[in-house]
Amino acid sequence: MKRKVFAYPYIVWMALFIAVPMVFIFYYAFNVDGSFSFSKAWATLSDISKWRVLWVSIEIAAGTTIFCLLLGYPVAYILSNMRKSIAAFISVLFNFIPFMVMPLYNSLSKIDRSLIEASGDLGANGRMTFFKVVLPLSVPGIVSGITMVFIPAITAFTVPALIGNGNYNLYGNEIEMAFKQAAGSAGSADYSVGSTLAIILLICVFISTAVMNRFDKDHEEGGNLL
Repeated sequence: MKRKVFAYPYIVWMALFIAVPMVFIFYYAFNVDGSFSFSKAWATLSDISKWRVLWVSIEIAAGTTIFCLLLGYPVAYILSNMRKSIAAFISVLFNFIPFMVMPLYNSLSKIDRSLIEASGDLGANGRMTFFKVVLPLSVPGIVSGITMVFIPAITAFTVPALIGNGNYNLYGNEIEMAFKQAAGSAGSADYSVGSTLAIILLICVFISTAVMNRFDKDHEEGGNLL
């Protein structure tokens, strides 16, 4: 009975965020001026440009899948023979690399290339140009990347749970276990342990966010800090 009760929120979530949107999708696809019609749907299906975009997307998805398999299988094989702590670290690392790459790429792509050329014209070599021009100008991307990686990484529990098989837990796993134990206990559930751990984690997140925001603000006010 208790398991059925815990399943109710999932059923409600599925209904609200999957079933209802699907109903609206089909409604708007075949609704023309308040009446049922295939005309607009057929016009969309007859548009060659839409099929070209779909084909390009399929090509990219297929290529990405193949290369992920070729690169991921050796990595997974190596991880399976490592200590669980190292395997969990590397898995979390791979999981959050895109969250660091994207803000850095966005910041680096906005750097005026004339500044780099001017640095070279003034006699700076590649190393000096990087540390004196490129790196300081990319600080906003660094701050954004650190914020986007550190906060989700400190709360991560899915990847460590899958890799560690319950033998290697991070802080997020401890919170999850505390709530599960409380929910499965006889009598009234005591969620105080899990709630206390969650509050500690929230404090850590707020502190890290405040530090990053302060650093970013100081960089904007002080200019080149590096």
